[in-house]
Amino acid sequence: MTIQPRRALTRADIMDMADFARVRKERRAAIAALKRHRRLAVGPFATFHFECFETMWMQVHEMLHIERGGEEQIAGELEAYNPLIPRGDALIATLMLEIDDPPRRERELYRLAGIEDTVRLDVGDSSIAAQPIEDEIARTTDDGKTSSIHFLRFPFSPAEAAAFRTPGARVLLGIGHPAYGHLAIVPEQTRAALAEDLDDDAG
Repeated sequence: MTIQPRRALTRADIMDMADFARVRKERRAAIAALKRHRRLAVGPFATFHFECFETMWMQVHEMLHIERGGEEQIAGELEAYNPLIPRGDALIATLMLEIDDPPRRERELYRLAGIEDTVRLDVGDSSIAAQPIEDEIARTTDDGKTSSIHFLRFPFSPAEAAAFRTPGARVLLGIGHPAYGHLAIVPEQTRAALAEDLDDDAG
């Protein structure tokens, strides 16, 4: 029997901060190892980090550890990060535009307005358009500057999920922005890791 991944964080999943501090180094190392097969660069400075229960568990605990907001902070963190945990019918990624040089970063973010609407995942003959996950931050501002961080959801039909879960399936991740047209083949180790985010009856 296949054990399904966890799909949501609850208050019961949150460790006492003193206990977390004692295991933090070990947990960070484990998450870093997990993320290696859930990360993919597309082009020179766009990196996709595909999220899951474990990455969001760590993110919530890190926020609580750093900000020290105690019990009052927990509900807000769960509300903020639960939408980034796949529910079995989609993949969810954080897209980061990583440009170290501040002046160049400023120029590029203005050139890349609307980049979040040009991302797709190709699985066989299907092309799955990314859907921006709305939050309280405007990811592309009225003056045409995009954010360096975007949260994206790739919704799958049952047939698309089955194709993605097939070992050896050819999967491409692409950005079709006029100022940033790049494509990357999803490695098999990454495809296999992400396939666990999709239920057998996804869609």
